[in-house]
Amino acid sequence: MFDIAFSELAVIMLVALIVIGPERLPKVARTAGHLWGRVQRYVHNVKNDINNDLALGEARELQGNIRNEANDIIKYVQDAGLTAEQKILQAQHGKIFDAPDASAQPAPPPPDKPA
Repeated sequence: MFDIAFSELAVIMLVALIVIGPERLPKVARTAGHLWGRVQRYVHNVKNDINNDLALGEARELQGNIRNEANDIIKYVQDAGLTAEQKILQAQHGKIFDAPDASAQPAPPPPDKPA
């Protein structure tokens, strides 16, 4: 997070020793350590919350995409089923079409078989 060299750290400790004094320095250092730990835990929790929110958003987007794809597949299967039913009905009534347009002519009925 912060890039502090050893020489900079030594200067900070020397200034703290002079300003705070040797009697109170251990207590201040302990308090600073506790505060630093709290800051690190807080930053860690915030990062986790942000990552969880991003993952939740991605999961919702993925869920929507899957739902759309499933709906497309259902529609395709229903259309295919209707087309198959139409072809079956047309075959049963002797109206076989090559193309589903209106200009198509029905195929001639099969010749009757002599009994």
